[in-house]
Amino acid sequence: MTSEGIEKAVFAGGCFWCMVKPFKEWDGIVDVVSGYMGGHVENPTYEDVKKGDSGHLEVVEITYDPSIFTYEKLLELYWPQIDPTDAGGQFHDRGHSYTTAIFYYNEEQRKAAEKSKEELANSGRFAKPIVTDIRPAETFYRAEEYHQDYHEKEQQHYEEDRAKSGRDEFISEYWK
Repeated sequence: MTSEGIEKAVFAGGCFWCMVKPFKEWDGIVDVVSGYMGGHVENPTYEDVKKGDSGHLEVVEITYDPSIFTYEKLLELYWPQIDPTDAGGQFHDRGHSYTTAIFYYNEEQRKAAEKSKEELANSGRFAKPIVTDIRPAETFYRAEEYHQDYHEKEQQHYEEDRAKSGRDEFISEYWK
């Protein structure tokens, strides 16, 4: 899965631009890369994924040191970034490529993801069911370079898009 002592986790949470920053700012996180996973086309482009032609989801691949930042902590950080009850996309981004999923690399990650999903479902936080998929990891395809660290490269556009999305209002209502 990774180099000794370093592991990977992959999360789909709608637009990958909004999923990088929340993970990148922690000790123990080595890297966060925007990309695609879960489809049927090799080497998909952003256009393929956005049109829905490839079957992929927009994801972030997180490389982390589990001795500093555990997989369980990643899950705790993941859930409050999304609307886990929306099967049609996330916020103003609609369609399959923007749906939510946790991709696991091993049995420990699968069990931890299932447990966290069950705990969220039983918490009473949401009236609707939790629809986030938990799936085996597949080939990760790195997104085009202009998508990497978009929140830093195109800060004004990122902030405008995020403000229009409704994500922050949802987070404030359900997670703060």
